[in-house]
Formats: sequence, C-alpha cells, structure tokens
Amino acid sequence: MSAKLGTLSRAAEALFLSQPSVSLQIAALERDYGKHLMLRTGRRVTLSQAGEMLYELALPLIEGLDQLDQQFKGKLQGLAAGELNIAAGSSTIHYLLPALVQAFRAKHPEVRLQLHNVTGSAGLDLLRSDQVDFAVGSMLDVPNDLAWEPVYAFDPMLIAPLNHPLATKPMLSLQDLSPYGLILPPKRLTTYRLVDLIFQQARVPYTVAIEVGGWDVIKQYVAMGLGISIVTGICLSPNDRLEVRNMRQYFPPRSYGVVMRKGKYLSPQARAFIDLIKPGLFQRRDYFEAGHSER
Repeated sequence: MSAKLGTLSRAAEALFLSQPSVSLQIAALERDYGKHLMLRTGRRVTLSQAGEMLYELALPLIEGLDQLDQQFKGKLQGLAAGELNIAAGSSTIHYLLPALVQAFRAKHPEVRLQLHNVTGSAGLDLLRSDQVDFAVGSMLDVPNDLAWEPVYAFDPMLIAPLNHPLATKPMLSLQDLSPYGLILPPKRLTTYRLVDLIFQQARVPYTVAIEVGGWDVIKQYVAMGLGISIVTGICLSPNDRLEVRNMRQYFPPRSYGVVMRKGKYLSPQARAFIDLIKPGLFQRRDYFEAGHSER
C-alpha cells in the first residue's frame, strides 16, 4: 500500500491503521527478509530493488485476496450470473467477435457481456485499471506487464478499384504502389505504423491520400476510386467490389489474439469466453510461466 500511495501516512489512512503500526510492519518485513525494502526521501517512500521484487511476487496474491468474494460467488453461481467486459477495436468487434459472442451467448445467456470499443493505448489502460477482464486484438509491441496469445492470422491485402492498372500486373512490387495515394487508418493505429515501416525500410516513397478510421469506410473510398489501400484479410468478403491482391511477400500477416494483464485473476466468465477463442489455453504450462497464476 505504501508503494502505491507514496507515503506511510496515506497508506496508514487507507488501511485504517496508525502510521507507527505501518512502520513497524515494514520494519518486521525488512528484518525477516534481511533486506531494505523501502527507500525514504523526506515523507515520501519508494521501493528498493529488493522491495520491487517482493512487490511483484506478492501482487497476484494480494489481488487474489481482494477478489476472493467475487471468486467465491462465481464458484457458487457458476456461469449463470455475473458480467464480462472485453476491450477490442472496431475491426475486431465487427469481423472477428460476432461468431464468438453468438456462441458464448448461446451457452451462457445470463452473463451480462459488454464490449468496449477502444483501440491502442486506450484499451491497454482499461486492461491495466481492471475495467475490462481482457482484450482481443492485434499487437506489434507487447509491454512487459501484459501477456498476448496470438490465435488468428490474416494476410495483408492490396485493395484497389475495379479495373485499376495494378490489377493487370502479374507481379506487384512496392514501387508499383508508389504513384498511387494510399487510404490508411489513423497514424496511431497498428496498420498505419506497419505500412510506414515497410515502405521506409524498402526506401520506397509513398503518399497518404486519405487518413480515415474503419475498414468498411476505407473499402468504400477505395471502391469510389479515391485511392488504394493495404488492409488485413479479416475485413474482406466475396461481395466486395474491389480488385484484391495478396501482399504477404512484403507485409507480414496480422495476428489477432487475447491480451491479458500478467498475474490477473480471470473470472469463470472470462475463462469460458477465452476457451471459445483458444481451447486449452489455461492448461498450458508455458502460459502460466509467462506470468499468469493458476487458481
């Protein structure tokens, strides 16, 4: 508590104890472990290196106790009640989750399910603050405090208007795309960053004609002849009136999967949904060794 709140007095207030009592407990811990756990600068306290290590080890246990009531009720009630909160971006909600949501609702109709439509750092913030149970989406960089289990992979695809000059080329290169304006999602999103990285590494110039969110909007604008785009195969269907070419020789496949905070207790509802995404995930030894705790 002192580590979270920054001062012994605030920790004491939060724990309904006196400050001397908190100081004595910290001193007893330091005596038992033979290490200085706290660094004091005036009134403020921070964790020492040993204190950080102990904090990381103890955090899953503390959170488990904090959620003991919820866990107990969940065991009593099973999946007949409770709620489930999932963070996901628009494309994931629109293209990937519908079949999973349908299967979950068929098995557990009493569970209140809320899908939080967020992307990027906003979704990770909800995850870290425990406002959602887990997230589903694509990641390029996985922070140390999170675990990501990729499940689905989709090829990168070039889309262009019908009868576009690129459609007649037997082989496409990045240089072939260079003269045409790209329609891409906003810069903060993974797709834009990935496209930019590939063109930069190949030292091929490119221009962004339109920056707009949503695969359906991008497909509509491309079909209108306003530009071309690189999209993930997840958003394409046989009914799209577009020229489509696979670009996996230049761009890597896009993986989608489950994102969780390491050490977080997952409710029976969350486990049931994740088991629909990837059966047997919680039985894997390496999954738990990655920072999750089996309860």
